[in-house]
Amino acid sequence: MFSSRLIVLAACAVLLAGCAGLNDTEQRVLTGAAIGAGAGAGVGALTAGLSIPVGAAIGAAAGAVGGLGVDALSKE
Repeated sequence: MFSSRLIVLAACAVLLAGCAGLNDTEQRVLTGAAIGAGAGAGVGALTAGLSIPVGAAIGAAAGAVGGLGVDALSKE
């Protein structure tokens, strides 16, 4: 059990390290996608007709587009 937790922790560290060199646009898109995925998963869990993974995927896509829009507006 300890080794599986260590493996998960190491995998999370590697994934987060990959986000270190992002530019402003990439950060905004990634942040929007993460927030959208969380919100979509929450909506999917609360509604009977939408599954959690589908809600997360839809929310991530909408959040990424929103993050890209925020980036475009901030550069004007």
